[in-house]
Amino acid sequence: MASKVRVYGKAQNRTALGIMHAYMLMYPHATLEDLRKAFPNSLNPDSGVKEIFIYSDDGEGTDDKWEGFFKGEDEVLTTGDGKKVAVVKMWTKASFERVVAQAKLYDIEVAKFEAAEKGFGKKGGFTLEYLNGWTPPAPVEKKKGIPAWVWIILALLVIGILVALLMPRDKEVVEKVVEKEVIVRDTVYIQQVAEIQENFNAAQFEQGKAELNDDAKLALHDLAKVMQQNPNLRLRIEGHTSSEGDEQLNQKLSQDRAQAAVDFLVNKEGIDAARLTAIGKGSSEPIDPNNLEINRRTVFEIVE
Repeated sequence: MASKVRVYGKAQNRTALGIMHAYMLMYPHATLEDLRKAFPNSLNPDSGVKEIFIYSDDGEGTDDKWEGFFKGEDEVLTTGDGKKVAVVKMWTKASFERVVAQAKLYDIEVAKFEAAEKGFGKKGGFTLEYLNGWTPPAPVEKKKGIPAWVWIILALLVIGILVALLMPRDKEVVEKVVEKEVIVRDTVYIQQVAEIQENFNAAQFEQGKAELNDDAKLALHDLAKVMQQNPNLRLRIEGHTSSEGDEQLNQKLSQDRAQAAVDFLVNKEGIDAARLTAIGKGSSEPIDPNNLEINRRTVFEIVE
């Protein structure tokens, strides 16, 4: 896949910092946990600290308050949950080469140091260039109001508390309350998967292609978080096409699109492949034979 961002810098540590800023541009929803998964500590074993990333207002990973992290206003990263994260300053040649190779997995390339005179918006001692027509994803405006599933959870919790207070505290009552808690948890992730599926389908594939665009990757990033929070959750990802075109080509295209989603979750998000199945349905299961657009879809089916 062609690179989307090129990083320019005159020093190894500044260029490594630029790689992290490029990653956050491409994955604005990422948290500290996501950063540590994308760029694990094994890439930089010689820095003398336990963590490549720390929250900028603490000394995590160090034995004291050693100023070994980039903490300037234009240097810290802002994660998807609004936290400020600092990046370690120490990068040996070997560690730098490892992080450059790791960056390629996320479509980030690094220019040679002597090419660093270009000016593409200086930030923290490095510059970024957008490649192949790519631009940073626009911030997604969050829906206002409290989602319906939150009200369902609150109602069930209130019912559970009332039952616990009004009924005898025998084994039967305890079992009923536990059962309600299980239903609440299931309701949460079922609703979350449904909303993510809607966002993924809104991103759309290019006609006749199976490559994921940035909006689709953001939706899958959110899906990976739900699967990480629910380790028993397994999914069957089904690709569907409209009835236009050749039936065999539609079958292959739907399989390739479903597989693209599975490959991203496994290779980029670290989800166990055993928890995912990709199936292409082609045009065999239309929702509405008269509505081609609604038949083009990807379904995230929860496997019981």
